[in-house]
Amino acid sequence: MLKKLAIIGFGSTMIGIGINGFILPLHLINGGFLGISLILKYLLGFKAGITFIILNIPVYMFAFKSDPVYFFNGVLGAICSGLMIELLMPLNGMFQLPIMSSVVVGAVIIGSGVGVMLRNHISPGGMDLLALILAKWSKVNVGIIMFAMDAVIIITGLFLLQDVKLFYSLIIVAIVGLLASLITSYRNEHFYID
Repeated sequence: MLKKLAIIGFGSTMIGIGINGFILPLHLINGGFLGISLILKYLLGFKAGITFIILNIPVYMFAFKSDPVYFFNGVLGAICSGLMIELLMPLNGMFQLPIMSSVVVGAVIIGSGVGVMLRNHISPGGMDLLALILAKWSKVNVGIIMFAMDAVIIITGLFLLQDVKLFYSLIIVAIVGLLASLITSYRNEHFYID
C-alpha cells in the first residue's frame, strides 16, 4: 500500500508540474478529463483540478461495478492528481520557454507521471481508467486507446476555443500517449552478475 501511495504521489506531482508549469500558461489542453477541465477553465473560469475530480465521478461509479481494484486505485489517483493541479497552480507562468519547448517538456513530465501510474494499474483520471478497462477487455495497448480518445477532445477544444495554437495540444497528447505506451509495455528484466 505504501508503494502505491508513493507512485500516486509521484505521478500526481508530475501531472501537476507539467500542467501548471508548461501547458496552462500557453492556454493549451491535454487529453482526457483533464483536457475537458482545461477547456472549461478557459471558457468558464472553472478550477481545473476540482472540475477534473467531479468529471471523474461517473466513470468511477462504472469502474466500481466492473473492477473494484481499478476503482480504488483510480479514485486515489484522480483525487491526488486534481489536488496537485490546484496545489501547484503557483507554477503557472514560472517557466518562460518557447512554445515547442514548453509543449515537449510539459508532455514528457505529464507522460512520465501518467505512465508510471498506469504501469502500476493506477489511473490518474477517468479517461485513463476507461482506457485501462478497454485495454484489459480488448488487448489493445492502453497508450493507443488513450491517444484516440484524447485526439477527439483536442479537436473538440479546437472548435470550441477557436485557437490554432491548440494544434500543439496534439503533440502533447502524442508524447503523453507514447510515453504511457512505452512505460506500460516495458518488461522488468532481472540481470544477475555471477
